[in-house]
Amino acid sequence: MGDIPAVGLGTWKAAPGKVTEAVKVAIDAGYRHFDCAYLYHNEHEVGAGIRYKIQEGVVRREDLFIASKLWCTWHTKPLVRTACCRSLKALKLKYLDLYLMHWPMGFKPPHPAWIMIPSKLLSFCFSHPGVYDLPVDCTNMVIPSDTDFLDTWEAMEDLVSSGLVKNIGVSNFNHEQLERLLNKPELRFKPVTNQIECHPYLNQKNLISFCQSRGVSVTAYRPLGGSSEGVDLMDDPVIQRIAKEHNKSPAQILIRFQIQRNVIVIPKSITPGRIKENIQVFDFELTQHNMNSILSLDRNLRLATFPISKNHKDYPFHIEY
Repeated sequence: MGDIPAVGLGTWKAAPGKVTEAVKVAIDAGYRHFDCAYLYHNEHEVGAGIRYKIQEGVVRREDLFIASKLWCTWHTKPLVRTACCRSLKALKLKYLDLYLMHWPMGFKPPHPAWIMIPSKLLSFCFSHPGVYDLPVDCTNMVIPSDTDFLDTWEAMEDLVSSGLVKNIGVSNFNHEQLERLLNKPELRFKPVTNQIECHPYLNQKNLISFCQSRGVSVTAYRPLGGSSEGVDLMDDPVIQRIAKEHNKSPAQILIRFQIQRNVIVIPKSITPGRIKENIQVFDFELTQHNMNSILSLDRNLRLATFPISKNHKDYPFHIEY
C-alpha cells in the first residue's frame, strides 16, 4: 500500500458543522489519512480540524496524508489546476498528498443557462451538491463534455511536476479504463490507487486482483455498506457471528476484512465512539475461514451507481469489473 495509511477517515456526506470536530477526534485517535473531495463541499471544515491539531502540536503537516478529488466538471485541461487550487484553498494547505480523478467521466463545465439536477435525485451518491456540479439536460441525464480522461490525466501529472500534489490516482475506474491509462504513451506518473466502492456484498475480487497485479493499490469506499439504502451489513448473520467470535464490532470486522486483502479502507463517521473504534483493527486477525465466509457474501450489489450518467461514453459500470 506504499505510503498511504491503511485506514483513513472518509468525509463524504459528513454533516456541515460536525466535520471539524470529527477530524479532531480522528487525529487524537491516531488517524493520519483523510479522504476529501471538492464535491463534498466540506473541505474548509476538514481543513479547520487539521489546522487546529497542527497548531496544538499533536501532529505536523508532514505526518498527515490528505487526499482530494477532481470533480467531473473540471476535466478540461486548463481547469484541472484551478480545481486543485480550490481544494487547497479550502483546506488551507500548500500541497495534497494525493489527488484523484473522482470519475473517469468529464461533464460540461459550468454554464448558468443549464438546468441543474434537483438535490433530491442525488441521494444515491451526493448530499450537498454545488449549483454547477451536475449539469443535466431536460431528461435529467448529465451533459457530457468531449474530454478524454487521458488528457485530463496529463493535466493532473502537471500538478505533480509543479509540486501542488505528491501523488495522483483514480476513482471508479473499471479495469479496461485503468489498463488504457496504464498503457498511455509517455505516462509520466502512474496512478498510485484506484478508489472504488467495496464491501462484502460487492467484494470487487476481480478488479482488486487486476489493480494489484498492475502495481496499483486499491482504496475501498463505503466499506460498511449503506444502511440508508436498506442494506445494513452490520446486521448480516455472518458478520455478526465473526464479530462475536473475535469480540469485535461488525464495523471492525468489515474494516479488518479489507486490510487483510491489502486494501486501503476509508470508513466514514462523525460519531466519536465509532471514529475511535474504526481504527482499532490492528490487534486481531481474521482466520482464512472467516475471510472465505465474508467473501461468500458477494451479491455484486453496487450502491453508488450514478444512474444519471449512464449515457456517458466513459460510464464505468457497463462491464463486469
